[in-house]
Amino acid sequence: MGHHHHDHHIAPQSLNGIFIWCIALNLAFVFIEAGIGFYYNSLGLLSDAGHNLSDVFSLLLALLAFRMAKIHSNRHFTYGFKKSTILVSLVNSVILLVAVGAIIIESVNKFRHPVEVSGVAVSWTAGTGIVVNGVTAWLLMRQQNDLNVRGAFLHMAMDTLVSVGVVVSGIVISLTGWNIIDNFISLIIAAIILISTINLLKESLFLSLDAVPSSVNIDEVEKAISSIPGIESWHHLHVWAVSTTENAATLHAVIKDLSRLEEIKHAIKHTLREKGIQHSTVEIELSGCDCGDRHCD
Repeated sequence: MGHHHHDHHIAPQSLNGIFIWCIALNLAFVFIEAGIGFYYNSLGLLSDAGHNLSDVFSLLLALLAFRMAKIHSNRHFTYGFKKSTILVSLVNSVILLVAVGAIIIESVNKFRHPVEVSGVAVSWTAGTGIVVNGVTAWLLMRQQNDLNVRGAFLHMAMDTLVSVGVVVSGIVISLTGWNIIDNFISLIIAAIILISTINLLKESLFLSLDAVPSSVNIDEVEKAISSIPGIESWHHLHVWAVSTTENAATLHAVIKDLSRLEEIKHAIKHTLREKGIQHSTVEIELSGCDCGDRHCD
């Protein structure tokens, strides 16, 4: 038990420094990429800059959530502010959806009113983006036990791939003069962002509604509880997320031998911890009670 708390104490501390570096690096690149995109009329670069800016906001919000999660609980917020990490993940999803909408609208306008694009400028700028996004993804890669961090890592990893696509489009424009390729690349970027955002939005929304976290396999939890010696039946199992890294559960277990109460309760809590549930409340009932649940048979 002590080792588990140690892990959750260290991760947010180390994440502070990582997030600050990632924010500074990406914010600097956003200004550079947007400036070059405006100067050379590249929608691909502007779209990528907009996406990178949304990632900067995501990183800032995630950093804020981690700091809030460390605030101690009080009489009004008995779990502290850990749930804020889930709310931040939901806000990040909305921000990304807005970014996708803006990219699509601008792409349609560019199809109607095409402009000249510098393929060389696009290629060199996007090449720099590969380095920036790649370094950021590498920094976040080892800290993916949190939904916000995993979301940021996936965004940065995909940004790296998107930058590769923009480099290719710049080369094609330089060789062929097909400026319309820039518009197609921006739409591809929008599609990639949309796919990743839908998954993040779905998981964030589910967690905010106290659904079973994706990190917990409820079928395995049920089988593990049923296999604990001394348990006759069980009911009222509820699993939800306290934060993007911590889960909680409640359970009523029915036993025959009252003398084994503490032993069975300890076994249940240990089993739940092994299945990714850190906080659990277990109630023990003697057999013969009217459980009113399908598991009590």
